[in-house]
Amino acid sequence: MNYQLLHERLVYDQVFKIKKAKIKHDLFNAGSMEVEWYCFERGDSVAIVIYEKDTDCLLFTKQFRYPTIKEGDGWILELTAGSIEAHEDPEQRVKMEVEEEIGYQLNGLDFISSFFVSPGGSSERVFLFYTEVNSSDNIFKGGGLITEKEDIQLVKMPVQEVRKHIKNNQFRDAKTIIGIQWFMGHYL
Repeated sequence: MNYQLLHERLVYDQVFKIKKAKIKHDLFNAGSMEVEWYCFERGDSVAIVIYEKDTDCLLFTKQFRYPTIKEGDGWILELTAGSIEAHEDPEQRVKMEVEEEIGYQLNGLDFISSFFVSPGGSSERVFLFYTEVNSSDNIFKGGGLITEKEDIQLVKMPVQEVRKHIKNNQFRDAKTIIGIQWFMGHYL
């Protein structure tokens, strides 16, 4: 199967970018067709499942997320995560995010997977990691960066409570659900 990018242009460029493209691609039943697509250029990001061994807890962030207000008060639980800048190493970025957001120093990382968040309209790809820490690894302030207008709370949740939350559909963030399910499949 082949495709050809016929035309691509930037149609919106503020905080985020939106591209419009005209593409010709092969059809499964022979032939081809031309379609116009819009792509929300979000950039890549990192996220991490953090298991605190000495407390048997998973570590989450809680923060306000405007797009979620249609379903609640806007504050949701998520894995620690952040955007990757151009040419930045995902492992270095995830370590920096953990220090900034929840104050932990990480010693080792395991790569889980990378995946597209919503490939029908967004370019965002998440690099998902796993690590284990102890409560004594919490050596930084955390809480996010004031310069980035972040206000982040660390939430330690016992693994048994995480199971209940996932079963009762209380996590509303895709990367968090994916990370929890990976953890439950590998460590429980």
